[in-house]
Order: sequence, then structure tokens, then C-alpha cells
Amino acid sequence: MNSPLAKTAHTLTSKRGSWLVLGGVVVLVALLFGLLSGAGEDRPSETAPADSESTQAQTILDKFPEADKQSVMVVASNEDGSELSADDQAQLKKLGSSLGDSVGDESTAAVTGPILSDDKQAALLMVPITVGLTNSDTAETVDDLRTAIADDQTAQSLTGDGMSLLVTGGPAIGADIASAFNGADFTLLIVTVVIVALLLIITYRSPVLWLLPLIVIGTADGLASTVTAAVGDWLDLQFDAGIISVLVFGAGANYALLFISRYREELRRVTDHRTALAEAWTHTASTILASNLTVVLSLLSLVFAIIPGTRGLGITAAVGLLISAAAVLFALPPVLAICGKTMFWPFIPKAEATVDEELTPAEAAAATRATAPASVAKPSIWRTIATRVVRRPGLHLGAGIVILGVMATGFIGSSIGLDQTEKFRVQSESAQGLDVLADHFPPGESQPIWIVADADHADDVVDSVSDMDGVVRASAIEDTTIDGTSVTKIMVTGEFEPDSAKGLDLVEDIRSDVHAIDGANAQVGGAAATELDARDGNRTDFVTIVPMVLAISFIILLGILRAPIAAFTLLLVNVVSSAAAIGLGAFLSRTIFGQSALDAQVPILAFLFLVALGIDYSIFLAHRAKKESVFHGGRQGMVEAVAHTGGVITSAGIVLAGVFAALGMLPLMVLGQLGLIVGVGVLVDTIIVRTVIVPSIFGLVGNKMWWPNKAITHFHEHAAVGAADGDEHSTHLLAEKEFADSGSGIHHGKH
Repeated sequence: MNSPLAKTAHTLTSKRGSWLVLGGVVVLVALLFGLLSGAGEDRPSETAPADSESTQAQTILDKFPEADKQSVMVVASNEDGSELSADDQAQLKKLGSSLGDSVGDESTAAVTGPILSDDKQAALLMVPITVGLTNSDTAETVDDLRTAIADDQTAQSLTGDGMSLLVTGGPAIGADIASAFNGADFTLLIVTVVIVALLLIITYRSPVLWLLPLIVIGTADGLASTVTAAVGDWLDLQFDAGIISVLVFGAGANYALLFISRYREELRRVTDHRTALAEAWTHTASTILASNLTVVLSLLSLVFAIIPGTRGLGITAAVGLLISAAAVLFALPPVLAICGKTMFWPFIPKAEATVDEELTPAEAAAATRATAPASVAKPSIWRTIATRVVRRPGLHLGAGIVILGVMATGFIGSSIGLDQTEKFRVQSESAQGLDVLADHFPPGESQPIWIVADADHADDVVDSVSDMDGVVRASAIEDTTIDGTSVTKIMVTGEFEPDSAKGLDLVEDIRSDVHAIDGANAQVGGAAATELDARDGNRTDFVTIVPMVLAISFIILLGILRAPIAAFTLLLVNVVSSAAAIGLGAFLSRTIFGQSALDAQVPILAFLFLVALGIDYSIFLAHRAKKESVFHGGRQGMVEAVAHTGGVITSAGIVLAGVFAALGMLPLMVLGQLGLIVGVGVLVDTIIVRTVIVPSIFGLVGNKMWWPNKAITHFHEHAAVGAADGDEHSTHLLAEKEFADSGSGIHHGKH
């Protein structure tokens, strides 16, 4: 019968169709590159929810006159820890005057200081600068300031005598984050390409074949970068392009591995490579689509996230993954069809049996299966492992649970949330400056808490906050009229590090205090308040998004397997293994990065990627297990499924883990932690969960796992003996089943 899959496979792989499709793909890609070139506008980075108090306060602060004028600090201290002499202070004052001339402008106040610390071991120069719309814009100004200091003769004299001069403060921190990414995305791309190339070479053992999927996936990555940039501009989204690139390469490589693995399997059954390619596409397209749909829908659930960066990543990453799947399904098959099976050189698969050339390709494939025990994989390490697991499922399940339990203990001693200095993988100048500042000044000096309040009640707010424990000082800075209301800006300096637990508690205490003042309409903002709101927002997102991801995954599993017990079991195993992986990642983060905490955004993104990608492998394995179980029973069917898919799933897992590990090349700790956790989790999922835990559970439950499928639940185990040993009758039934499923109307004609 002429099924849609069969017709599509014919179009993609026939002599004429492959060239037409490939030509169309090239034209479409070229048009998209041309139409969308130049997309990708810089936009402000917002870490807190749009409706949070800190964001509302910042919106008001931005309406004050010269709101784009902020101060950075030059922290001066002797490297030997000695006190600053009177001459040192005089030289610093001279440096301040020089810096004011080099980086200031007519509308900017003069440099103030030096402000000497109580222990006289450090001093501050407050340098007003004009901040840009984005951190990248501000980075240019901060770089100019640092260059001015490096070129200044007074500064050179001071540093020559053993004094350090570090530029820090809020604008400098943001600038350092932006500067850290200069060239980082290109480095990530190169590292990712090298990792994928090496792993594909090892997997295919061919000096040529790996180039084809790599070129297709690389083109898809470039297109995804362009399209997501345009989508970001259209919807005003924040997102990390590096993560999208990793997902496109990782998922694309996985899809390609699954497809080419089945292609190679079919080449051992039929002589014509186009027939084999069409059969492979027919049997894997639905699996790839289901796998892709799972991750895409899971990512789209992030539309409901309240953290701007999380929401933006969900939408753009979903677009990127759709492009990745489309490339593998519609660009790679024509390329392989045109190049032929010689691309497998030097290990070119050969058909194990010949068939009547007068048969159609689909009939030839089915006939080949009927004359060879193709449903039973050749003896391999995967068959050996699966057989042993299914024979003693309780023992292996217990061992797997113990391993996951030990991994989960990594949560012990971990917390959520990094302070400013911990967010860099490699310490920046601004982070070093914050450390010096905290040693000699109230830590809150670096990033004060800002309050905006009704001008008529500003004095009440200042007096109330000044009397609070943990507040060094509070003072009204400026008044202005916004939308007909007189508003006062109040600066509060705390005695704790802004992002520390005590610093965040202070923000909550201040909010409780000022909100109780009738008529003040006070809003508390600033860096510490933003961090507090961001952490609360990430917790809210986790509670909101996780149930949605689980529901989406279960529905897709149920739709594919049509076996609620199997679907629920696989989902439960994914959740447990994902939690264990995050625990292990937290432990490794302490060991490798020296961080006792995870970034606030890591848990939700790690859980989403681990569950969604884990469902990918569940689909690969369970879809094959269901087909095999019809003819071998539930237990032996799982053995056959592992024997056939163990190699490709493990290879795919290694590729994906390697690609995510490349995120460690980026400068932010959040990306390093995310790459570490997902990479380790994927390896655990493919090596332990899919190979040991899932087969052991299916071995324990047996045929009942596939309820209500009567073909499996009513299967008699003795009937599996012949099939497991290559019984011709059972093999013939499987051949007929696959022949019917694939659609016998695939007619390529003779090639």
C-alpha cells in the first residue's frame, strides 16, 4: 500500500527525487540566509521576572534624569597588605583627576575620592561613566577606562610600586560578563564540531562518511542561528545562542546516528542502496519525529516561564531543534542516496542474501528478512548484557537503584544560587575587585540597594531604613517627577555581600519595612533585589514547568507505545535518573569548579534537558522493544531491542555528552554546570538506565508491561524459543509485519 511515509521515502531516495529534493533544500536555505541576514539585535539582559519588584523599581529608576550615568569603582590596595601612605593617597587623587579628563564628558560629574577604608589598607575612586543599552555597549566604556589606567603615568608609577588598581562595581561586572563572551561562541562552535567529528569517525570507522552528517548538521546549525536571531528580534526574546548550537549539533548527531545505523542494517539485507535507504527512512522517521516532538514541546513549555532568559531559550531552542530534525530527515537522505554506499568505505555493508530482482524494493526487503534471521541481532556485547540482565532482573535492578541513590547523595551540602564572584568560571577583574572591596569596606558598597518612594514620604523611608540592623547608611539622592508624581531615589548601603544569604535577607527585611509605610509606595531594587527576585522566579518556574514537561513526555510515550504501564515506567525511570544526575553534577561541581552551590537557573534547565533527552532514548529503545515483543515476548523482545539499539544509543549518548561538555568552554559558571550535569546525566542514562535498569524492570514485569496489547500480553514464552534461535517461521512473521508497516508501495523501479 502507498503510505505517506513510503511515498516520501521514494521521493527522497530515488535517482531523480534525491537531486530535486536536495536542490530545493539548497535554494530554501540560501533564501533564508539571504532574507534573515543581519538579524540579531542586542537587547538588555533581564534576570528577574518582568512583574517583579526589582524590575518595576528599575523601570522607575530609568526615568530619572541622566539615568544612564552610573559609577564604577577603582579599588586601590597594596599587594603586600600595607597601609596606603599620604603620598599614595595624593597620587590616587591625581589619578582620579586624570581619569575624569580621559573618560568623562560634560554631563558627567567629576571623579570622587580617594575614599579611604577604616583600616587604611584600601581606597576607592568613584568614576562616573555613561552605561550603554546593553552590557556589550558598557564593556567598551569600561575597557576604555582600564586602558586609560594602564596608559596613565601616575597609575604606572603606583602599580610599579606594588599597588593593584582594579575596576569593579555593577556596570563593570556586567561589562566583564559581556567581554568574557568575545569569541567564546566561535570557540564553542569549533570545539563542538571537533567533538562531533571525532565521535562520528570512531562510530562509523570511515574516513569519509562522517563528513556527510557533519556538513548537513553544521549547515542546520548556521541556519538555526540565523532563524533564531530573527525570531528573537521579532518576539523580543533573550536567549543564549551557545546552548542552542549545542542542542542543534547534539540532537542532529543523534538523529543521524539512528538513521545511518538503520541504513547500514538494511544494507545487510538488500543490495540496492536506495532501497535500503528508503527502508531505513521509513522505519526511523516516525521515531525521530516523536523524539524531536518530545524535546520541542518540552522546550515550548518554557513559554510559561517568568524568567525572561528561560522563556526566550525555550522558544528559540525549539525552533533550532525543528531545523535540526528537518535537516536529518529531508537533507541527509538525498545526500546519502546520491553518494551511495561506498561512503561506508572501508567497511561497506554487504547483503547477506540475494532476492529476485523483479520484486519491488519493499518486497525485496521483506523477502530478504524472510530468508535470514534478521530480527535477531548477531551476538554482541549488548546481547550478552541484556540477556544476563533479563535472566536476573531483581539483582540488576537493585544494583542500578543503589548506583542512582549514591549519585543522588551529591545533593547533600549543596545549595541554589551563586553570588557575583562565583558566576565566573575564570575570575574577572571586577570579581577580584569585589573581593578586595569586601575585605576593607562594607561589602554593600559595591552594589547598593536602591529604593524609589513617594517624595512626601522619602524622609520617613530613610529614617526607618537607617535604623535597621545590617544597614550602614541610607540617604536620599535625587528627586524627579514621573507621570505627574514626585518620586525620590534613595541609596542604601548594606554591611553584607549583596548576593550572600544575609544580603538577600536584608533586602527582604527592607521590603517588609518600607511596604509598611502608608503612602510611600516604596519599591526596592538594585542588584541584590534583582538576584533575590531571580531566584524566586526560577523556583516558581521549576514548580510550574516540571509538571508540564512530565505530562508532555507521558502523553507522547503513551501515544507511541499505547501501553500506559510501559509509558509510566519509562517516565518514572527518567525522572529518577535525572534527579540522580543533578545530584552527581552538584557533587562534581564542588569537586571540579569548587562551587558548593548551583546557579539558580541550572536545576530547571538541567531537569528539562535530562528528562526530554532521556525520553528520546526511551523512544528509541521501547519502540524497537514493542515490535520485537510481538514475536519474542516481552522479556526476549527487550533483549532483542537492546541488542539492536544498544550500540547506537550509547554512541548517541556519548556524542550528546561530549557536545554538552563543550559548554564548559564558555565563561559563565551556569553554562559550565549545565554542560557538566547534562553530559554526565546522558552518559548515565545511556549506559546504566537503558542498558541495565529498564531491561531489568521489563524482565521483572514481562508481557504485562505492554498491556493492553493482546499480541504481547497473551504471548506464550515457549513461542519465543524458535524466534530467539532464528526460527524461520517467527522471522517470516516479523518480515511480513515490517513489510506491512513500511507500506509495500515503495516503488523505486530499477536503479
